Amino acid sequence: MTMIKYILKLKRLFTYELINKVNLKKQNIELDNNVLIRGKIHIKNQGQLKIGEKTIINSGKKFNQVGYNEDTTITVRTAAVLNIGKNVGISNVNIFCQNKIIIGNNVQIGGGTNIWDTDFHSINYKERIIEKDSNVKSFPITIGDNVFIGANVTILKGVIIGEGSVIGAGSVVSKTIPKNEIWAGNPARFIKKCN
Repeated sequence: MTMIKYILKLKRLFTYELINKVNLKKQNIELDNNVLIRGKIHIKNQGQLKIGEKTIINSGKKFNQVGYNEDTTITVRTAAVLNIGKNVGISNVNIFCQNKIIIGNNVQIGGGTNIWDTDFHSINYKERIIEKDSNVKSFPITIGDNVFIGANVTILKGVIIGEGSVIGAGSVVSKTIPKNEIWAGNPARFIKKCN
């Protein structure tokens, strides 16, 4: 790498970091020490958002090629709570928090993963068309410590993933998963116990 390319790369990294820090401060996001954000993230915080120490958030294909070139996007709606624990790794993830999402410590979340604690829309067509989605369901999500979530997983409302469990790539998780188990598929099913 030539010196000019190296200087331009450092300038881009500094620019992203500066933009992210200004954006986070402006939105009253609680950041612990040594949080590293690589790439431009998109955050809309209207509730409470806390990011624990030593968490690394990657955004965009330059920082993780998994995730279809998507940036990390985090939305926390009014009165909602999103708490990301310590030493968490996130790459090109979409988190939408309408109610409450708790992500434990030492969790790894693969690229292209979606974590949504809401249905976004009513399943009743009359409510979607006539009443403008007046009956949208939302339930908290809890992801325990030491969980590994593969790439392109979707975690839906009301899910609890037990400590130490593994979710296989491409899975759709719609129900509670006990601790120390491997689950995969659409819908996610029990594969085996973790060693």
